[in-house]
Amino acid sequence: MKIARLGDVGNETPVLIDGERYLDVRGIVNEIDGDALASGALARIRDAADAGTLPELPGASTMRIGSPVARPSAIVCIGMNYAAHAAESGSLPPEIPIMFLKTPNTVGGPNDDVDIPRKSLKTDWEVELGVVIGKRALYLDSPADAAQHIAGYLVANDLSEREFQLELSGGQWSKGKSSPGFSPLGPWLVTPDEVDAGNLRLRSWVNGEPRQDSTTADLVFGIDHIIWHLSQFLALEPGDVVLTGTPEGVALSGRFPYLKAGDVVEIEIEGLGRQRQLFRQA
Repeated sequence: MKIARLGDVGNETPVLIDGERYLDVRGIVNEIDGDALASGALARIRDAADAGTLPELPGASTMRIGSPVARPSAIVCIGMNYAAHAAESGSLPPEIPIMFLKTPNTVGGPNDDVDIPRKSLKTDWEVELGVVIGKRALYLDSPADAAQHIAGYLVANDLSEREFQLELSGGQWSKGKSSPGFSPLGPWLVTPDEVDAGNLRLRSWVNGEPRQDSTTADLVFGIDHIIWHLSQFLALEPGDVVLTGTPEGVALSGRFPYLKAGDVVEIEIEGLGRQRQLFRQA
């Protein structure tokens, strides 16, 4: 299943995408958030779709696309989780997952414009596979337990300001990760039955020029391991989003310029959709 949220900021309508049709699911649930996911809303939506009881949403094809998940309680991120990206960052691959946080108010729609922060000279792009939590995960016994806690997957751009992150940070990364709009998500939440999360192609472009091109098969720590590992230290709540790392090909490498006003970034993950952001100066 592909779930989206369409409409103006703060007034999105949840829909099920069925081919070229957008089916209104408000008869099942009014929002796609932690409460809905915890209550089994996705299963009820599937049942209603199978029964043919979901109406089409008029005008859906012209609406803005929002994040497929309403504001999560947490965005938990894994750093340097592709060996080649660690190398271009000047580091060896980590021996244990590196965790940092982004603030929930960084979430934006996949095609929303993004402001380059004031005083920023090093705003960077990062295509990433995002994991949406569907069931509370705390102290999981093994990585094999992770799958039952995953509601689905989505495309994420883990936008970063590298000076804020690395030079003005005091050793913590989140300062460079939490500017408004720095977590575009979507266009869809795709349920696990439609995704081979361990072998998805990720790509990015800046102004039409290729930047990143890799697959999740190159992850240092796989999805199940990440969810299990995080659960040993914190509770992952329904609706939370876990970002799993970015492959090589970012501006931090020194091979490409950082973003400036007027630049357009596009990112795509196989089967999960495509994003497009125009960058403006704040």
